[in-house]
Amino acid sequence: MKGDRVEIVVDAGDTTRTYEVVASRAGRRVETAVRRGVVEVSEVTRNGSVVRTARFMATRVLALVEQPVPRDDSPEQ
Repeated sequence: MKGDRVEIVVDAGDTTRTYEVVASRAGRRVETAVRRGVVEVSEVTRNGSVVRTARFMATRVLALVEQPVPRDDSPEQ
């Protein structure tokens, strides 16, 4: 959903770096996967095609924070 984002904190030797992947348009979402020692964070459209992907070595990732957009699920009366 637009506004969903994932923050990735990576060990860069003597310092840390923070990266963000954000669902930039309506109908897009952010998906996270860990495969073969690589962390992939992708922005995906409604039909499942990948718009962009960020890849990091799993041994270097210090934190992976998913921050969904607050949704108003209360029914209107």
